[in-house]
Amino acid sequence: MKKVVKNNVSWVGKVDWELRTFHGEELSTHRGSSYNSYLLEEEKTVLIDTVWLPFAEEFVTNLATEIDLNKIDYIVVNHGEVDHSGSLPALMKRIPQTPIYCTANAVKSLKGQYHQDWNFRVVKTGDQLDVGNGKKLIFVEMAMLHWPDSMATFLTQDNVLFSNDAFGQHYATEMLFNDLVDSCELYGEAIKYYANILTPFSAMLRKKLAEIAALNLTIDIIATSHGALWRQNPLQIVEKYAQWANDYQENQITILYDTMWNGTKTMAERIAEGIALADPAVVVKMFNVAKTDDNDLITEVFKSKTVVVGSPTVSNSVLHSTVGIIHLMKELKFRNKKAAAFGCSGWSGEGVKVLNELLTGAGFTLIGDGMRNLWNPDAAAQQEAVEYGKVIAKG
Repeated sequence: MKKVVKNNVSWVGKVDWELRTFHGEELSTHRGSSYNSYLLEEEKTVLIDTVWLPFAEEFVTNLATEIDLNKIDYIVVNHGEVDHSGSLPALMKRIPQTPIYCTANAVKSLKGQYHQDWNFRVVKTGDQLDVGNGKKLIFVEMAMLHWPDSMATFLTQDNVLFSNDAFGQHYATEMLFNDLVDSCELYGEAIKYYANILTPFSAMLRKKLAEIAALNLTIDIIATSHGALWRQNPLQIVEKYAQWANDYQENQITILYDTMWNGTKTMAERIAEGIALADPAVVVKMFNVAKTDDNDLITEVFKSKTVVVGSPTVSNSVLHSTVGIIHLMKELKFRNKKAAAFGCSGWSGEGVKVLNELLTGAGFTLIGDGMRNLWNPDAAAQQEAVEYGKVIAKG
């Protein structure tokens, strides 16, 4: 069922309440998601994006109940990833000659995925498409936000920015707009989305935000491709992106650890105690990485100024859970963050050295050489861990 976004713009997407992982099993989506597709009905009828492949037949059937598919004049593909373009093959079987407006890289993406030579019309930043009644679509390339083919589309007069993946969230809701949903949940999903997907592209995002600002567009609604649309104070999310893209950190120190016989866990607790004693204002959070969702951990790392990682030594190295989370941190190219390492051992004790090397390789600045403890920490070792926490707090 289509829902009115503004005037002759309607939402015709799909809410996926059951989705729990995305990008294969790489990204957790605890609150589901939505695949937002839009129908513009002016003198020309335009479909902007489609929905994910598993819902393709449902999407085309529902769309056909809302409008004669042959009356669709143009299709805009803002991004070729399958969660946005997956219904195109089913739709194009019905209307094979309909022009598809997208970037040159999107043509490569769509051909590479679906092996079809549709009626592509390549656009670049600043190109316009007249849709009648004095309104135009203006295209803005958004390369690497988060694929090379990404773009956004702006509808004049109605001032709707169809932003695709930028500014979205994996958040299932029937309420459509940001002012109708829980703002804390919305913000939590928005920062998680940025932290886990867009962080590596922050430098490019800063430039793109400046480029969009230079266009002097009045934006009344940001119509994302996932989650709620930004209607109430829509630029609030743009302002957040500007902050998040600028080597973001809060006054937070996060301790990530795994443990075999609780010695390293005890060290983590005492380090946390020391941090809090040295700086009562800092937010200290502690997580067992083997028992916590990786993407939730990454969100906490994103918010942190310092990350403290602990593991016992095992087989002259560290537990694979800690290696895995540091690997994710490296992939996301965090900047301007500090790190420290700690851990227990029974004999050889290489774990802290391994963690230091991994953290340095991930782009973190180390605070000292780390803390090693032989066997379970006794009272003296626990006090040493408290003192180490104080050192970490002072950075």
